[in-house]
Amino acid sequence: MLAAGAAVVTVGAGLGLRAVATGSTAKYGGDALYTVLLLTLVVLVAPRLTPLRAAVTALAASWAVEFLQLTAVPAELSRHSTVARLVLGSTFNAPDLLWYVVGAAAGLLLHAALRPSAPAADTYPTRPRSERTGG
Repeated sequence: MLAAGAAVVTVGAGLGLRAVATGSTAKYGGDALYTVLLLTLVVLVAPRLTPLRAAVTALAASWAVEFLQLTAVPAELSRHSTVARLVLGSTFNAPDLLWYVVGAAAGLLLHAALRPSAPAADTYPTRPRSERTGG
């Protein structure tokens, strides 16, 4: 449920950013938040992934969408659908690739900080192997 809440908060942050910022701040901040949103969706679908794997998966998806923009497919779909325009964009922009890394890094740090810690393993000191096996 935390991932679903994080996705909603991320969308809200993106909409808020667009409402108060313009130009490069809005565009590149939106790019970073796009990858954060993808990371939250990855965690929602695969909650057992480590924060690093979730971040790398989100980054790979962001880059895949950006490189897809080198074809005519996203532009064509964007002409017919607002959702396609929001999800796929329409034109390739190389600096976006860097901002996706920023979003993945921020999402990784946030995910690692919010992830429930694993229960502590055996807290008792272990004996050397030779003592445990009798030889």
